[in-house]
Amino acid sequence: MRKLLVALAVLVLSTTGYTQILEPVKWTTSVEKVSNTEYDLITKATIESGWHLYSQTVPEGGPIATSFIYDDSEGNITIVGNTSEEEGHTVNDPVFKMEIKYFEKDATFKQRIKVEEGVSTLMAFVEFMVCDDSKCLPPTEVELVFNLSENTKATAGTDSQNIKADTIESSSSQKDSQKGLWSIFFIAFLSGFAALLTPCVFPMIPMTVSFFTKQSKTKAAGIRNAIIYGISIIVIYVLLGTAVTGIFGADALNALATNVWFNIIFFLLLVIFAVSFLGAFEIMLPNSWANKVDSKADRGGLIGIFFMALALAIVSFSCTGPIVGTLLVQAASKGGLAPIIGMLGFSLAIALPFAIFAAFPGWLNSLPKSGGWLNTVKVVLGFLELALAFKFLSQADLVLQTHILEREVFLAIWIAVFGTLAFYLFGKIKLPHDSPLTHISVGRLSLGLLVLSFTIYMIPGLWGAPLNLISAFPPPQNYSESPYGVGFSKVSEGRQSNSNHDNLPEGAHLLAPHDIIAFNDYDKGLAYAKQVGKPVMIDFTGWACVNCRKMEQNVWPNPNVLNILKNDVVLISLYVDDKRPLELSDVVESKLKPGKQLKYIGQKWSELQTLKYKANSQPFYVLMDHNEENLIDPVSYTPNADDYLNWLKKGISNFGN
Repeated sequence: MRKLLVALAVLVLSTTGYTQILEPVKWTTSVEKVSNTEYDLITKATIESGWHLYSQTVPEGGPIATSFIYDDSEGNITIVGNTSEEEGHTVNDPVFKMEIKYFEKDATFKQRIKVEEGVSTLMAFVEFMVCDDSKCLPPTEVELVFNLSENTKATAGTDSQNIKADTIESSSSQKDSQKGLWSIFFIAFLSGFAALLTPCVFPMIPMTVSFFTKQSKTKAAGIRNAIIYGISIIVIYVLLGTAVTGIFGADALNALATNVWFNIIFFLLLVIFAVSFLGAFEIMLPNSWANKVDSKADRGGLIGIFFMALALAIVSFSCTGPIVGTLLVQAASKGGLAPIIGMLGFSLAIALPFAIFAAFPGWLNSLPKSGGWLNTVKVVLGFLELALAFKFLSQADLVLQTHILEREVFLAIWIAVFGTLAFYLFGKIKLPHDSPLTHISVGRLSLGLLVLSFTIYMIPGLWGAPLNLISAFPPPQNYSESPYGVGFSKVSEGRQSNSNHDNLPEGAHLLAPHDIIAFNDYDKGLAYAKQVGKPVMIDFTGWACVNCRKMEQNVWPNPNVLNILKNDVVLISLYVDDKRPLELSDVVESKLKPGKQLKYIGQKWSELQTLKYKANSQPFYVLMDHNEENLIDPVSYTPNADDYLNWLKKGISNFGN
């Protein structure tokens, strides 16, 4: 009876003019029998046109990822591996400043299981988030049922349809993927040239080319052997990338690269690599490896040339190892063939000089002489490794929300690192393996000026400058000790002003960087509005809501809009994806889903929006009086600042009438 009443209530309320109860994703399940004990659970999402569903591997700090939870039926079911998914679309999101993968129209997920006898049904849950170009829906949980005893022939047909659909729909995704692979190849290629200019590799070029030209009976044979040598270098590094992908798997690499502990471990490794490059010690593979490989190289022929290339890879490891390790991890975050493509680009840059100078040995005379400049290149790479290391530590800190490496601290570290590098290039600092510096070359001076300019560019970031050139590296501006910069605590201007944060009403905070007094609690915000005699603006938002951030970044800064938000209304921001648990006294049964409890703060606000305003998308803005009656019809995403301003003015003008 209770369920019937709730359903009738929702039906009646849904007739109001601003109804926005949206369900853009429909879920269906099927089962494919693999053997007597193994099954593939297939979950298909059918997505309405214009909407997109996020992948399972969204980077930390991005929108809510799709996730599956399978019931193991008290140990009678074993989940094998991870849930696989289709290729989807990958885009570089300008709001989250990261690459995000999502699906359009439909998506198929597959999970293999092993079952004991007597199990015929499996229960599961999928939590997901969807957005379109103007709004996002809060995280939603749907129950899934898999009947293991059903006829599975239809499943095969569904799969074939999915394959055809995927073939048609993935063209843009393939273009995005190809673009990402080309960028990885280019970065790896440049890294390979950087590795060439290190003390471990550069001196080997004239030595190796001279060996081939002198030992070969003809010039053509010398060129051929040098080319085979270069190809062997490429094969060795590509095999390394293939091994990494094969051992861990493309999907596992992507998930690993977004893992907190992986980021911390890689931070420590990069610091060790950087300290090695700076001259504290050398990281070397066992000498016995090099000796064994050298003995094989004496055999001659193609096998001997291959082992000569392998000897180069082992001997030069102290210089190339840190670069190769960094490239592999960066490529792993892309998944798929990225590690292989990365190693192809890196090895190609190393192999080319050997083939080119073997063909034109006279060009060897144009090479600069080996000397102290090679160690300078190595030291510069060490500083770059050290700076990059803190990017990985920052990602772990953001996920754990420890607030140890906030934006100001990160920028201070980078300013110190690159400032020290500038002093080093100007000859003011000397490291263990540096040669005496009698003068500064034009190239070194130019690089020093470039690094110094970059260091100075970062300094205003401590006072709130956006630093668009490096926006992908430091934490976001709202993840800081003070969103306005070091030593400056800005407060609201205009009629509503506070001397410092201590003067804020109970339960309120200043919403940075706009200085709007805001509440995250409905009751406290409403009580304060009654106290100061102002209307209430409820902002149903989400931490992972792209269009919410667009409104805050592009519409709210409009001077007229900002003046109203600061002075004429009381803002209550309710985050529907807030995963913090409710106090035990606040845990209640859902009115939309009887029998299910509301356990999280976000669930409480999401249900409030759905029941009271018949809407479940964000952003969603409500202007109301002290009796909680609307002053004007609510609005959602409104990218035009003038339209949004007119909505605010009209609603406020109705207050008190």
